[in-house]
Amino acid sequence: MSKAFTKEDDAPLERSTRTRTTPGLPPGAPNYMTTNGAKRLRAELTNADGERAAEIARILASVTIVERPIETPEAVVIGAKVELRDADGNTASYRIVGVDEQHFEPGWVSWTSPIGRSLLGTEVGERVLLEVDGNPRKFTIVRIDF
Repeated sequence: MSKAFTKEDDAPLERSTRTRTTPGLPPGAPNYMTTNGAKRLRAELTNADGERAAEIARILASVTIVERPIETPEAVVIGAKVELRDADGNTASYRIVGVDEQHFEPGWVSWTSPIGRSLLGTEVGERVLLEVDGNPRKFTIVRIDF
């Protein structure tokens, strides 16, 4: 049988030198994080040890910090808190953050998530279709804040 059809290999195994991407981050995309998120991770790093400390250090080394704008922008950007209202008057609120900080608070969503991508760049008064709990719902942007 030809060696091409066996699992044997004459070359020794080599470790990949390629760094792993952050889960939820598209390949090649910057690892954005808000100033607040980086501050929280730095605080966690002081108490972390072992694998978690190494993971936090890796995350912090890979992030591009998104500074809070001096004035509230007209359109939704990373770091913004977006308040929405549907036709029945029900409200929802989301803060658009980086993939490594979305777990810090309820209502924080990654800029790469379907909700985050739908909200980025929208302005007050615009209508958006979001999938919430598996159901598509129409909302109007009522406020953008930080």
